[in-house]
Amino acid sequence: MERRTFLKMAGVGLTTLAAGNAVPGVSHAAKEDIGEIRSLKVTVLSETSWFNNDIFKKNMMDGGGAMGNQYDTAWDRDNSGGYSALLEIEQLDGKKKKILMDTGWNNDWMDYVYKMHGIDQMLRKKEIDTMVLSHWHLDHFWGIESTLKHNPNITLYAPSTHYPEDIKLLKGGSFEKAGCKNSVPHKGQLVECTPDKVVKLMPGAAVKMFDVPIILRVRGESVLYFHIKDKGIVTVTGCCHPGILTLYSFARNNFAKGDEVYGSYGGLHISLFETWDPKYDDIIKGLKTFKPGKFACNHCTGWIFAEKAAAAGLPVVKGTDKYKSYKKYSTVAKATNVYLTNGDTVTF
Repeated sequence: MERRTFLKMAGVGLTTLAAGNAVPGVSHAAKEDIGEIRSLKVTVLSETSWFNNDIFKKNMMDGGGAMGNQYDTAWDRDNSGGYSALLEIEQLDGKKKKILMDTGWNNDWMDYVYKMHGIDQMLRKKEIDTMVLSHWHLDHFWGIESTLKHNPNITLYAPSTHYPEDIKLLKGGSFEKAGCKNSVPHKGQLVECTPDKVVKLMPGAAVKMFDVPIILRVRGESVLYFHIKDKGIVTVTGCCHPGILTLYSFARNNFAKGDEVYGSYGGLHISLFETWDPKYDDIIKGLKTFKPGKFACNHCTGWIFAEKAAAAGLPVVKGTDKYKSYKKYSTVAKATNVYLTNGDTVTF
């Protein structure tokens, strides 16, 4: 496969609805009030889904390319990590709620990360009783055993666009070729998020699933929306396959006070493999029109995009060198610290 073709396929979902078009199945007639929260703190448990881009790309191409089946691909276990974040929500009445966002890829890596941050204990004590799965990609979902072995009854919000293999793994299955397994069946409630409605988790916090095509035979991504009192809307994403401009536009068109964008956290799936396309300059220009107050990105955003966004004046929240305290880290990490990397936090 030619390099241009590969990059085009790997970018599926990046520009889908990027102009902020109306989302099918959602009425724009009356804007929905999702309520407000006092604050949101995000702790980056792991944003390093894999550590070496070249190894990941080779595995993908050997397995049939970007449009192949992730469960039929032989992945290099030593290169797998995972994406996961802890969300701590302070409600208007002062009550606090902890939610797990995604559960990583490699169970050994996620066990290590969870222990480092005390997530294992939080799960056992039911301090964390809810998990939001952004999408069914290997690096966000295949580490599910690391979560379920501490709390198999956790309530799981996930896109309805799953495949039989996804449910097999969730219920306790394994895929030898792909190198993934789960020996602890999920016994809790599975809340399937559909593209035709917004699911409210609590006042000020909601989940919206966008049914978009993604690489490796995955469809649909759920996005967390928070409304911070006196600040505005914050998006929290796994990979942001629908496109960040789409997410901001959806809030503007569908939420009360949705035109007040306060910020973002998560992967943005733009310059995933650190390559540049002139259209990315247009994304930066588009983002500036929304005037976000905090722009915290990592994972599949691309360091090159984050650096250019910061140089263009977007309020990119810089990370620290905490990631160096982890036993392994990405080969593309840079001293500019324009990513919120492993161990970093941001408060909205």
